[in-house]
Amino acid sequence: MSSTTPAAGQAPTAAPTAAPTEAASGPPPAGLDMERLQALVFQAVTDIGAALNGALVILGTDLGFWSALADGQPITAAELAARCGVPTPYADQWLSAQAASGNIDTETDSTGAVTFRLSPEQAMIFADQDSPAYLAGGYHIVRSVYEDLPQIEERMEAGQGFGWHEHDPELFLGTEQFFRPGYRTHLVDEWLPALEGVHDALTAGARVADVGCGHGVSTAVMAARYPASSFFGFDYHEASVERATAHAAEQGVAGNTAFIRAAADSYPGSDYDLICFFDCLHDMGDPVGALKHAREALSPDGTVMLVEPIAGDALADNLNPVGRIFYAASTMICTPSSLAQDVGAALGAQAGPGRLQKAAELAGFTRFRRATETPVNMVLELRP
Repeated sequence: MSSTTPAAGQAPTAAPTAAPTEAASGPPPAGLDMERLQALVFQAVTDIGAALNGALVILGTDLGFWSALADGQPITAAELAARCGVPTPYADQWLSAQAASGNIDTETDSTGAVTFRLSPEQAMIFADQDSPAYLAGGYHIVRSVYEDLPQIEERMEAGQGFGWHEHDPELFLGTEQFFRPGYRTHLVDEWLPALEGVHDALTAGARVADVGCGHGVSTAVMAARYPASSFFGFDYHEASVERATAHAAEQGVAGNTAFIRAAADSYPGSDYDLICFFDCLHDMGDPVGALKHAREALSPDGTVMLVEPIAGDALADNLNPVGRIFYAASTMICTPSSLAQDVGAALGAQAGPGRLQKAAELAGFTRFRRATETPVNMVLELRP
């Protein structure tokens, strides 16, 4: 390393003033916008740093670094190392990387000694798994993408899909942890009350199907709030059904939940008062077929709650940080999943309300309403 490398926890005193492209021999091509090129280079450098640091966020969870910092008290690298049982150089470099990323704050005393601490806001994102802003779990999704990259490349070149069940297990863990804060924060306090008559029906006692339930976080959240209702979670992935059953027991809602391995177009039961699709319809090979089955399984005055990633109908509407995440996830997860199934509609994670409404109409629904939304999700109400 150069002798000019900043000390641990300290940012460089100044950003580079020229893009690395200036090292190339000869003048730049005519008409090249050097300012734009420099901005793009710096963006790529930022992205590479973020991609590398994603592994360190997971490392911090697995080795207990974030938990050791959760009290918000200043700590040295040596103290973190002692708490977590790792050599000091590892702790020092990990802390420095988090400080450079803005995930940890630093203080330097008059002797040059550096201490590190988590602010309350940083702790909500990285250390508190019950926080509505907890995002560290999402890095497990990123890890799964890199694990699966060679296989997905092969499937793309062969014109084939890649099923949800074929992914590295990190995806299933990451999906549970990434969506859990939003479901716990918004589902029973905002989303369900925004649907016409649904809160009252659930309070009195209703039959609910959670289609594509995954690890059953959404099912358990609803079952805990509405003990008079019965909740049935359906997923074609056996390992997810097993995890959902265990999760319901952990949350104390085993008495009014049941989880069954079944596809979205053939799960059992009828006269459901509410059928839910949480962030999953766009992953399905035949979303119209799934909605048709929901229409048939619904009670005459029942409701379908369709929760999808927030998106506009035009590409330009989605060129933002949230759209960036969902387009990337859609390329590596959602679209391959759909293409691995019959029909292979491949709606994508940024389908937008227009395409979703068209699918609902083809399935026989006559009423379609955007009930509410968050910065990440839109909640759509479908009625017969």
